[in-house]
Amino acid sequence: MAKKNVHAEKDISVLELDPKLNKILKENNINTVGDLWVLNKKKLKEIGIVDLDIKLISIKLQLLGLDLNKKIYN
Repeated sequence: MAKKNVHAEKDISVLELDPKLNKILKENNINTVGDLWVLNKKKLKEIGIVDLDIKLISIKLQLLGLDLNKKIYN
């Protein structure tokens, strides 16, 4: 049985990211935490997100028990 995280279906607004980051994500059809969760750092850089913001996103996801590349922490 695949692991599921309750936060994956929530809007990215729960991460409380900078409005500029939210705009970039929304423009690239990344609307839910799950959409963001499946991406890797390389893909985030390709859509225009800088390293510092990628680290911030990673930390915010970890606080929800998630990590980039579909990792789940209990």
